[in-house]
Amino acid sequence: MYTARANRLTPYMFMAPAAVIMAIALLYPLGYMVWGSFRDWNPSQTIGEAEFVGLKNYITLFYDPAFRESLGVTLTFASVVVVAEMVIGVGLALLLDRNIRGMSVLRTLFILPMMIAPVVVGLMWRYMYHPTVGTFNRTLESLGLPKVDWLGDHALMSVIIADIWQWTPFIFILALAALQSLPRSALEAARIDGATAWQQIVHIKIPLMMPVLIVTALLRLIDAFKVLEVILVMTEGGPGLSTEILALRISRTATEFRELGVAAAMSNYLLMLLLILTVGMFAVTKLQEARAARLARQVQEDT
Repeated sequence: MYTARANRLTPYMFMAPAAVIMAIALLYPLGYMVWGSFRDWNPSQTIGEAEFVGLKNYITLFYDPAFRESLGVTLTFASVVVVAEMVIGVGLALLLDRNIRGMSVLRTLFILPMMIAPVVVGLMWRYMYHPTVGTFNRTLESLGLPKVDWLGDHALMSVIIADIWQWTPFIFILALAALQSLPRSALEAARIDGATAWQQIVHIKIPLMMPVLIVTALLRLIDAFKVLEVILVMTEGGPGLSTEILALRISRTATEFRELGVAAAMSNYLLMLLLILTVGMFAVTKLQEARAARLARQVQEDT
């Protein structure tokens, strides 16, 4: 009896040190941020010296039009880039899921943008959007078309395009891996039943891929809410507040405005928003997994 109990506890004993270290590394900074959000805290003070103000920072932010505008920009940016990247990435995966000579080289080329540092991506796109010597305006000028103020009149669209260019390969890689792991029996059964390629995609491939696609979309959504370097380099949040997402506003509030308590409260708002989205998407994932399991069982019964 003692041996059996020891055998059951052994894995947990080996995991305990790592679990304790991870819990401390995660919970201490999080608790520090939450505690700081209830204080009138600035860089000249320690957190213990700052005056306790309760929910004042949260209430101030709730009625702050600049914060609400940054939140709106963040939601717009995140939703557009994630939807566009999912559509393009999954489409490319469906297109390239076949045996063609040179396909491995083509797949490698597709993932190169993801390997570039965000600061370099920001600089590269900023120069391409340059009003006089940028690639895009010079191309328009050569075609006899008027120049476009990319980082002025169309700043948000411009940073969205840059993000889509960099992170669509991430969706492509995961979608392609999901496609290649699909049960071949289901696809063969669909072909035998006379399903067209489009019908296989809509009724077989996409439903079976959905659990992976939802998790992939969640990862990209979380990352899109935290984008900082590319926007900072390209537009610095301007013109005005048109591209100032929450991550950039949090950074400015802490460094330029020297309001650490307000920045901490803003970070907690962002954390709560991400938690709500995460829980919602995990619930959808569970439903999709159950649906995919039922579909797989139905296909096996039919075969």
